[in-house]
Amino acid sequence: MPSKAVMDQVKRIIPPLTSKLHKGQSGRVGVVGGSADYTGAPFFSAISALRLGADISHVICEPKAGQVIKTYSPDLIVNPIIHEDSTAASIHSDMEGLISRLHVIVVGPGLGREELTQSIGRVALEVARAQEKYVVVDADGLWLVQHEPHLVQGYDRAVLTPNVVEFKRLCDAMQVPKDSPPDKMASLLSKAFGNVTILQKGPEDIVSNGERTETTDIQGGLKRIGGQGDITSGTVGTFLAWGYNYEQGQKDSNASWVISRLNYTEAIIAFMILIHLRSLQTKDIALLAAIGGSHITRVASRIAFDKYGRGVLTSNMLEEIGPAYETLFGEKGEKGFKGQL
Repeated sequence: MPSKAVMDQVKRIIPPLTSKLHKGQSGRVGVVGGSADYTGAPFFSAISALRLGADISHVICEPKAGQVIKTYSPDLIVNPIIHEDSTAASIHSDMEGLISRLHVIVVGPGLGREELTQSIGRVALEVARAQEKYVVVDADGLWLVQHEPHLVQGYDRAVLTPNVVEFKRLCDAMQVPKDSPPDKMASLLSKAFGNVTILQKGPEDIVSNGERTETTDIQGGLKRIGGQGDITSGTVGTFLAWGYNYEQGQKDSNASWVISRLNYTEAIIAFMILIHLRSLQTKDIALLAAIGGSHITRVASRIAFDKYGRGVLTSNMLEEIGPAYETLFGEKGEKGFKGQL
C-alpha cells in the first residue's frame, strides 16, 4: 500500500469545495466510447467521474448508443457525433471543439474494435495530445494503442489501465521480456511506452511511470464484476481533471495580483492555497491520479460487496464512491485531512 506521504500527495490535487468556484472548475471529463452493442461501459465510466466529484461529464458516442445512455441518467451530457458515415477527417473538427472544453478524456469504454470506432479513438487521442490534455486509455482504447503505440508513446499525460489479459497483450506488443520479475513488469511496460503511467489492475494494483512504482493492496470486494474497470477509468479521469486544474493553478502568474485584491481573511486563505499548489511536481500528477482512482474503486467495491455479497452489481458500486472518498480522504467538503489513512 502506498505510504501516508504518497496518499498526502494524492490529497493535494483534490480541489477545495467553495462557493467561489463556478461550474466546471472541479473537473470536466469526456468519455469517448459507446457503440450499438456497448452502452453500459461508457455510462459507468462517465457517471463514476461525477460520483467522485467532477462537475461535468460527457459521453462521445454513436447515436444509437447515445439514445440508450440518455435514458440511464440525465446528469450526463451525451454527444452522439459518431455516425455510420463518419470518417476520421469529418469528425476531427467536432472532436477538437469538444475536447477543448474538457480537462481529460477517457478513451475506450464500449468503443468497439470496428475500424470506424477505432479511428474515432485515434482522432480523440491525437486531438487530446495536441491540446495537451490528460487521457485515460482503457478497454478497446488499449486494443488501439496495442497496435498503434505511437499514439501515446512518450506522452506523460496518459494513463493506461489494463486488466490481466490486456496487460499481457501490451507487454507482448511492446516486447517486454516475459521472464521479468512480476513486480517490475509495469515499470518496464511504462518505459517501453516512454514513461506513460501504467495502472496494472489485479489482486494488487501496481502503478508505475517508469521512475516511480506504487502498489495498491487495500482490500476490495471479493467478487470481480464486469464494469468495475469502467469505474476505475472514470475515477482516474476525475483525479486527472483535478490535477489539470492544479497544474493550471501553478502556472497562474496573476496569483499575487489576485491576493492583493482580497480582504485579509481571504488573502490568508488564498496564500495558503498558493503555497499548497507549489508543493507538488506536476510530472507526478498522472501517477497520483492513478493511485487515487485505484483506491476509490477498491474501497467502493469492498463496501458494496459487504452489503450485497455474491449478488453485488456494478451499479451498487456507484452508490459507494462517495463513501469510499470519505473513508480515504475525509468528510464531505473536507479537503482531505480527516480521512482514515
